[in-house]
Amino acid sequence: MEATKTTVLCFCSVLFFLTDVSCELVHVRSLVHFGTIGRPLLLSVDARFPLEEAEIQGTWSHTKLNGARTTLVSFNKESEIMNMMYLKHLHFRHPNASLLIVKLNKDDEGYYHLSLNIEFYNQTGLIIKEERTIYVTVDEPVSTPVIEKKPSYAVIEDKANVTWTCSVEKGTRVVFQWLRDNAALTPSKRYHFIQDNSTLLISPVRKEDKGTYRCAATNPVSEIRKSRGVELNVYYGPYNLEVNSGQGLRTGEVFTINPGELVYFECQADSNPPNSYVWISKSRNATQIITEGPRLEVLSYKLAQTEEYMCRAFNNVTKKQDEAQFTLVVASLGTGKEKYTHDGKSVSPLAVIAVCSSFIIGFMLLFLLRTICHPKRVLMSIYNRPFSTQKQSHLSDAAKILWCGG
Repeated sequence: MEATKTTVLCFCSVLFFLTDVSCELVHVRSLVHFGTIGRPLLLSVDARFPLEEAEIQGTWSHTKLNGARTTLVSFNKESEIMNMMYLKHLHFRHPNASLLIVKLNKDDEGYYHLSLNIEFYNQTGLIIKEERTIYVTVDEPVSTPVIEKKPSYAVIEDKANVTWTCSVEKGTRVVFQWLRDNAALTPSKRYHFIQDNSTLLISPVRKEDKGTYRCAATNPVSEIRKSRGVELNVYYGPYNLEVNSGQGLRTGEVFTINPGELVYFECQADSNPPNSYVWISKSRNATQIITEGPRLEVLSYKLAQTEEYMCRAFNNVTKKQDEAQFTLVVASLGTGKEKYTHDGKSVSPLAVIAVCSSFIIGFMLLFLLRTICHPKRVLMSIYNRPFSTQKQSHLSDAAKILWCGG
């Protein structure tokens, strides 16, 4: 026995000297426990010395968060004396002095202190004191959070605020987090988190705030639980107003089209709800509303050489509007705005047509000459005539043969 005791103490002394790490005779597996209401919790203790070679005596005590301290159990190797108030609530486990809490409740939260005296049989009078403190929290699992938005209807950007609240029916020490389109939100100049993050205030609301909002809730004994998604609809715009056309030639805000061409223009802007559109013709003397709607149809033969136009977009909810002006020039662009390339140079459609036409005309002339000037057909035309007319036509037909090349 003495050899065993001496070996343990010598090993601890050498370990401490070489590594500056103390050698534990008593080991507690965790100094913090996250307990769940209604479930058991074991405060496990491991003895790292031969229990049969020593006498032990100790106590477990509980200190509540308000500072009240209670002795739970006193024990030695052979027996224990349990506080009568905890006979059905606690179980003491021999031989390593572990303590089992049978069914946790909120009153069990706090600090559990183990005080242990160890005396080895071969070292009578030498008492080693070991103490450990374990912190225990007791929580109720979190239920699915519920999300609420005020006001419940769609809002106008820059004119309204939105307040989101997140609540749980069950759960303690709940941690809340807010998400928009499954991306976590963080505090900013317009995003304010209050009441332990259970409330989110957006002030003021803007276009980029639209989306699906959720809140997530968790605590030390629960996995993250998310609420259902709630949409935030924001009225905004018009923004980025543009006028486009798939016809003619565009240079900046000037569109050039061929005379007689039918051209369509589209007016588009980012807006919620969709804008109403008005097309306006501008002249030196006056402006005139041509039509309403996102599309304008223009017949160029009805226009002067240059016309000024404007598209006006108006949001009936936000009461905001935007305008886009452009100039329409009527000038010859050929048969279309498309061009073909040859050796890196642009060739207009008219040039292509002229080349094709010349080729066809040349082919037709060649065919006509071949038909007229064939020698066999010329001779046959001479000898098939009546003899009285052959003499008269010999001279002209000979000339034809010579003209055709013999």
